[in-house]
Amino acid sequence: MSQIMDFDSLRRAMADNYDEPEGPARNARAEQLLLAAEKLNIPLAVIEALGHQLKVYNYSSEKDKMFVPFARLLRMWDERPEDFDEYETHSLHWVFKWMSAGMLGQPHIPLAAMEKWLGEMEHRYRLAGHSERAVRSAEFSVAAHIGDLARAERAYTAWLAADRDTMADCHACELHDQGWWQARTGEDERALELWAPVLEGEYVCAHEPHAVLASSLLSLLRLGRLDEARAHHLRGFRLVRGMESMRGAYADHVEFCALTGNEARGLELLAERPQYFTDSGEPRSKLDFLAVVTLLMDRLVVLGFGGQTVAGPAGREWTARELAAHAREEALALAARFDARNGTPYVGERTRERMDRAPLADRLPLGVRTVRPTPRPAPVSPVPAAEPDLPALLAEARRLSEALHPDAVEAWAAVARAAEGHELDPRDRAELVDHEAIARGPEGAEVFERAAGLYAAAGDPGEALAARTRAAFVRALTGDADRALEEITGLRAEALALFEDGGTGVRQTASVLVGRARVLMHRLEEDESSTAAAEEAVRELLAFAEPHTAEVRLASRAAEAGAMLAELAGRAGDAETAAELLARAAEEYVAAGLPWFAVEHEARLSRLARQLGDAESAERAARAALEHGQGQLEPFGQAQLHLGLAEALGASGRFAEAAEHALQAAHWADEAGEGPALGAWARHQLGGLLLRQGRFAEAAEVLESALPDLTAETHGDGTLVQTQWWLGDCHTELGEHRAAAERWLQAAEIARHWPEQRDHAMLAHLAAEALGHAELPAEADRAYVRAAELWRDLGNAHGLVRALRARAWLAARERSDLDAARELMTQAAQVCASGSPEDDEARVRLASELGHTHRQFGELIARSAGADADEEARRAAFEEALGHTTEAVAVFAALGPDALDTRTGAELAAGRLAADLRRPDAAAAHARAVLSAYEGPEAADGDAETARARRAEAERLLEFLEAQRER
Repeated sequence: MSQIMDFDSLRRAMADNYDEPEGPARNARAEQLLLAAEKLNIPLAVIEALGHQLKVYNYSSEKDKMFVPFARLLRMWDERPEDFDEYETHSLHWVFKWMSAGMLGQPHIPLAAMEKWLGEMEHRYRLAGHSERAVRSAEFSVAAHIGDLARAERAYTAWLAADRDTMADCHACELHDQGWWQARTGEDERALELWAPVLEGEYVCAHEPHAVLASSLLSLLRLGRLDEARAHHLRGFRLVRGMESMRGAYADHVEFCALTGNEARGLELLAERPQYFTDSGEPRSKLDFLAVVTLLMDRLVVLGFGGQTVAGPAGREWTARELAAHAREEALALAARFDARNGTPYVGERTRERMDRAPLADRLPLGVRTVRPTPRPAPVSPVPAAEPDLPALLAEARRLSEALHPDAVEAWAAVARAAEGHELDPRDRAELVDHEAIARGPEGAEVFERAAGLYAAAGDPGEALAARTRAAFVRALTGDADRALEEITGLRAEALALFEDGGTGVRQTASVLVGRARVLMHRLEEDESSTAAAEEAVRELLAFAEPHTAEVRLASRAAEAGAMLAELAGRAGDAETAAELLARAAEEYVAAGLPWFAVEHEARLSRLARQLGDAESAERAARAALEHGQGQLEPFGQAQLHLGLAEALGASGRFAEAAEHALQAAHWADEAGEGPALGAWARHQLGGLLLRQGRFAEAAEVLESALPDLTAETHGDGTLVQTQWWLGDCHTELGEHRAAAERWLQAAEIARHWPEQRDHAMLAHLAAEALGHAELPAEADRAYVRAAELWRDLGNAHGLVRALRARAWLAARERSDLDAARELMTQAAQVCASGSPEDDEARVRLASELGHTHRQFGELIARSAGADADEEARRAAFEEALGHTTEAVAVFAALGPDALDTRTGAELAAGRLAADLRRPDAAAAHARAVLSAYEGPEAADGDAETARARRAEAERLLEFLEAQRER
């Protein structure tokens, strides 16, 4: 700053500074620029620098600094209004509104001073000839803040009745405030109607729809419109995350998390903005923030997380319980300052109401990953338990076992707890130990052997053989398959002999046979040569159980045998038969009243049907699995089933419904808490589905959440590249071109190692386009060079031509290097002309690229003749441009009706150039060619809207030429 800058440099510096992120650094730079302005001895320079200060202070956490530069500006206006140009005069009156809002947010400014200021504002607006609309809006804000609701309603009505003029807030901001008032008075539906044009993008500004998205959250939750609330949170938080001045909107998002069972995400939001706890430049938004911090911390305490370490004011560690007390105390003290200033209890009442809000949803899945803390429940005082009714527990456990119900294991565990200290008869003890072994899983073999001994002692040799069979199967699962097979072969022989002698029943014998089939099927994982033995065992089981399927347990054995045959068919490569057998097995389970056993097979059937391209069957099976698993599935299983259905629906193009199931998959994967791999895959899928629906901000939030948990080892390089690719698409649609380029370059770096390089080339090309849009021409050119090399190596003429053309435009626009641009366009045309496509479709595409190359070549040359070029240079440029454009017309004409619209566009460009070169006959010929093209039979091949526009332009050109002739 030691060197004095001129006025133009000062203006550029202020414009550059305003583009910097909100915050103290930008504010400090504005203060330096004011000092620089004062050295110029130009009043307007000081006025503009003061206005710049006002803007950056207003959009920062230091709003309390606005008043000093404004007072100085107002004094300068009163002393010498002629120093203000039209723009600065408008700006001075505009920021009167900021002063009103700023005063409201500062409890040390007396209410009388604010009322006086309203009068001053009204007087000055009247003198300047402005409508009272902005004044009534400011009066409404004051009345609503202090709780004078009757006055607020009168001011609101007067505000809407007054004419809109240049002092009125933009449509987006006005609609935000109007909707806020409707929501405040309980009219949530009306609020959302008012906000709709902002939410739909009809009206936007620097801070909208940011604020509307945040304000709408509570209304949507109260109306039960949870899907929209989720979408508004994901979309809106992305907008306010980096904006220091939007602490109030940020608080709305924290509140949303506290009210929807997303306390863990609320903690993450607090951790992102620790300065919000202490920024004191705008006390009103600090009060909003502290109120929702209290709400969130109180929720954590209620849920048993009071001892959880949380982000809070710097300087110490905080637990949720400690921060709850601190934030409540700070909020109420700040509210008391406002109430003392206002002379009403309104702010304190509203603050308490907000801090004590009850949740509006138990848990609303958001799709983004959050790490949920482990609760620390408060100790529970022991309550003497009632004496268990052991016979009743035994009866219930046996009933559930007979029904093969999943709750049977827990029922037998209850029997075990109640049986402590009681003497059971041998049969009861045998069943109890048998189910204890089932609960032990891989450690249950020895316990099954003990159960077998107890069954034998109770006089049931068939059940003893079944228990020993279960022990053998556990050994097979735990790595001792040879021993298990040897044991089970002997057990089968014993069981069949015992059955023949009438010493045991069908059920016990089937239990031994199913155990043998399971061991042999498991053995296939290591030894495919045992396929024949496995199939023989499965068919033996099926033949034995099938005549007795009226009995539930035997029906389940027959269904299981059918599922094993399906697996064998799949191993043999007969996917169609496998699908048929799986479907039949699932149907048999359901018919037997055992739908929970059908779930696994329906899930497998859904995957198999997708592989077979049968989307309808895949969807039907996935839905059945979810229906039959209700109330029985663990969270991990729920996640897998929802994900399977999402994939099936996505494959059939039903992206909205697929996204709902992908969302549920992500939610249940997080609930399972078994590592992030499945959740990351679900979020990857969800992000892609949201992208396909055009929900770009939501998709970006979800994909960014998935990315840290996606790994090449678990999910593959392709998934990482696809996620980055999708993120690049999202950033582009959101206007975040630099971020898009970064994503595509990261994806390209992974893809550069792949044997097939088309994706690498495409990503490099996309990154180049994004860098160009981000106004980074040098980086864009380097990326286009890389893309062109890749396209050339791949023999892809289309990609190469487009990269060369893009580089030509960069050379002409950014470096004013017309010679380099000509050379690149010439190279592009040569690539098109030298290509020798193998089929007609490729030939037509390459010819079309040639036409576009000539068309762009002509446009580039014509644009190079700027307004400062002399007549001779302009004429030479237009001559050259006309040559290329005429060549484009010829190329497109040779392509026939399919190129109608591109040909007429080139015809009109040629006509304009001919007119500029004062060749009216040639220009008219081009215009008539356009009209003729849309009158002939080929006109049906063009776009109707394009046809209307082209005809209208051709007629205007003819009218212009006729007028020229008459002159």
